[in-house]
Amino acid sequence: MGDRQTCVALFYSTHYAIMAEKAALEAGLTVKLIPIPRHLSSDCGVCLCHLAEDSPYLQELLRARGIEYDRVEPMS
Repeated sequence: MGDRQTCVALFYSTHYAIMAEKAALEAGLTVKLIPIPRHLSSDCGVCLCHLAEDSPYLQELLRARGIEYDRVEPMS
């Protein structure tokens, strides 16, 4: 995602993260599953990295598809 500002969406399970990735890709968003950064959670797992400018659209997409997520955090 280069030098552009990114965010990560954290999920309650890997299953939801994979569902979110699929929905986002189908919607044409630029996303990537990555390990959860340690400063956000000590849990093992993955989160969905996406462009910050797409965050409102992604969150609406997740709600519309019934994909539960914990929160969205900016990446530093």
